[in-house]
Amino acid sequence: MRIGIEAQRIFRKNKHGMDYVVLQEIRELQKMDTKNEYFVFVAPGEDICLEDTRNFHIFEIGGSFYPLWEQVSLPKAVKELDLDMLHCTSNTAPIFCRVPLILTLHDIIFLEPRDKSNKSLYQNMGWFYRRLVVPRILKRCRRIITVSNYEMNNIMTKLSIPRERMAMIYNGYNEWFRPIADTAQVYQKYIEEPGYFFFLGNTDPKKNTERTLIAYAKYLEKSEVKRKLLMADLGKEYLNEIVRRNHLEDMMQQVVMPGYIVNSDLPFIYNSAFAFLYTSLRESFGIPLLEAMACGTPVITSNTSSMPEIGGPDAILVNPEDPDAIAEMMIRLETDDEYYRRQEKIGLVRAEQFSWQQTAEQLLYLYEKVYKER
Repeated sequence: MRIGIEAQRIFRKNKHGMDYVVLQEIRELQKMDTKNEYFVFVAPGEDICLEDTRNFHIFEIGGSFYPLWEQVSLPKAVKELDLDMLHCTSNTAPIFCRVPLILTLHDIIFLEPRDKSNKSLYQNMGWFYRRLVVPRILKRCRRIITVSNYEMNNIMTKLSIPRERMAMIYNGYNEWFRPIADTAQVYQKYIEEPGYFFFLGNTDPKKNTERTLIAYAKYLEKSEVKRKLLMADLGKEYLNEIVRRNHLEDMMQQVVMPGYIVNSDLPFIYNSAFAFLYTSLRESFGIPLLEAMACGTPVITSNTSSMPEIGGPDAILVNPEDPDAIAEMMIRLETDDEYYRRQEKIGLVRAEQFSWQQTAEQLLYLYEKVYKER
């Protein structure tokens, strides 16, 4: 098979969720498949994180404006290389493509009403682009992959996609997310002392930053320890607006904001944390949830969307819209040592059920199935 994989953003320095998913899928396929030929399409960037092998070829396609890259440059390259199929990995794909198309549709948040408080131009443009493109490509897709049973049922219901055209393939997590004893050299780049609460978010309202901050303020009122809160990947201006709106100024000396944390440092950050707050309103999968559990760090997560499915029946599940419930669990972890130790073990056992190797094996099986159906 001659397989094309769209991986447009993986060479950018500050990677995010979907970038890491396709990067790990490709790396695992490189390890296991020496038979088929792969063509990986990327945009130029400074982090050259993949290299050619005998049957894996990295093709850089110029052009930084994503719609033109995807709708013009990508299908042109696919045609010239005479591929058997194209796997587009980040929710969208070329509207006109002459080869069988596989789409990874991580979620359909673009169909949901847009939160008017979101002022991110990048996120809003992406939302409009997906609303324009995705409905036009769904009928052309031989298979639509998604990453949880929750999201698969959501897609089938809202987009009327028959089950036989769907594929559910769980994400994994990187093997360097594991318990680590010596973490000081890394965590001290971001925060002075270990034993903090860790929150990894962005400006998207679904990350529930505002309610999480309110919950943290309530925790500080009740706690005798008063652990600090490390909040990554958030700008001070965005945070200050939330603080002013909710009159939370008194707690700001307890909040540490280092900005973006590189992925290679995250295992040390999870291991040094007292607990991880993954209190999103909605996630299609939630790789950070797995990463923290694999490090043996207790996680407070939400009882919505895919998080109960990924976290498992013994996870700490709270109503993300209730700051009091979040704060109550923060206090319980701090005051109930037996409960805390139990959650450490629960996370380690649960994480063992997921791996990028399993993800890649299922992906290769799907490629073979689509190839036979041509």
